[in-house]
Amino acid sequence: MPMGPTPRQRRRLLSTLALPFLPALPLLPLAACTMPAATPVTPPPAEPALDPYLWLEDVQGERALAWVRQRNALTEAELQARPGFEALRQQIREVLDSKAQIPYVVRRAGWLYNFWRDADYPRGLWRRTTLQDYRNEEPRWDTVLDLDALAAAEGENWVWAGASFLGPDYRRCMLALSRGGADATVVREFDAIDKRFVPGGFELPEAKTRVVWQDEDHLYVGTDFGPGSLTDSGYPRLVKRWRRGLPLATARTVFEGERGDVSVSVSVDHTPGHERTLFVRALDFYNSRLWLLQGQRLVEVDKPADAQLAFWRERVLLELRSDWPLGQTHWPAGTLLIGDAAAHLKGQRSYQALFTPTATRALAGWDMGRDTVLLTVSDNVASKLEEQRWQHGRWQRREVNAPFPGTLSAATLHDPLLLADPLADAYLLNVSDFLRPDSLQQ
Repeated sequence: MPMGPTPRQRRRLLSTLALPFLPALPLLPLAACTMPAATPVTPPPAEPALDPYLWLEDVQGERALAWVRQRNALTEAELQARPGFEALRQQIREVLDSKAQIPYVVRRAGWLYNFWRDADYPRGLWRRTTLQDYRNEEPRWDTVLDLDALAAAEGENWVWAGASFLGPDYRRCMLALSRGGADATVVREFDAIDKRFVPGGFELPEAKTRVVWQDEDHLYVGTDFGPGSLTDSGYPRLVKRWRRGLPLATARTVFEGERGDVSVSVSVDHTPGHERTLFVRALDFYNSRLWLLQGQRLVEVDKPADAQLAFWRERVLLELRSDWPLGQTHWPAGTLLIGDAAAHLKGQRSYQALFTPTATRALAGWDMGRDTVLLTVSDNVASKLEEQRWQHGRWQRREVNAPFPGTLSAATLHDPLLLADPLADAYLLNVSDFLRPDSLQQ
């Protein structure tokens, strides 16, 4: 990222910002100077000073890139000249390449997927194993994609940028690859069973692209479609529906934001009986507006602009960033509310609080199983884990007997697309503290 101007540059800039001179006044007789003399002379408005560093905003411009390379070279020379630099770099490399690191996973169908990098695979292996094998000290891993081999075969500097699966069989996915770690990615359809890119499948050129499966033959796509298709921040302003086998140019616009937005996006919930498609305008980093696709029309979902909203089967959850006066109730910022989704869409505002903050307790995160909302709570800056479960007509809270004090983070293993999920309310728990390294528990 370009650095700010140097002190010399700042002095040079200030020297160019001279105050505007008053216009020359005509000479008047002395007597005229004694006439009503209190009328002040207002100078014309100053012309805005031209920003001499505007060229730095051309982030791909050769002049800006050369400036960044020059500053990077100065920084590298300064760091490398310090005593102990090589030893410290080697220690950091050993930590990053250690085979003792925890292989964190995500569940897709009967597999647990992991992306792994070490000294042998600097670009990484996308691999998978079963839950039974994962519990072993040395799991047996099945390689799905060797990114080092792919980069060598294609002559590209590929960096892993994630995969978006289509459930419930999780065979097809849209795989994102970045050149050298850039924000922009190339997106290509991949078959996780055959372990190959799909011939003639969906493929998108390099851009700041977002794709979501509607079904096996349709994608929702936000990307660079040409002039006017991006926000001022450089992210997608349009979402289009793209049909398999047709050129991207034929994709039809189904949602659009404004140029001043950060970006637009779409999410599709395939939960049986609760299928929903939700479009989002990110107005900035904290405020958003949501629309639900109902039939062929979009219906805006009412919520406080800075609140986070999520649908969970027949329910809706709202995490408040600001205080929310609602009728006779005043919900404080930091509260997590739950209510009936259908009632919320009808404008009925009846909620229960799953969490309310105090002077020492704040909500650090939450996740949903099939029947349980899992809360990670910061209690005097140490983590506690709580379960909220609907039983006997009300929400009942249970504090999980987890290590304390320390830092906890939990992720559910539930697959909402499975009607009978054996891991419906199971989760993985990461635990650490000042004296104990990270450990993963189930």
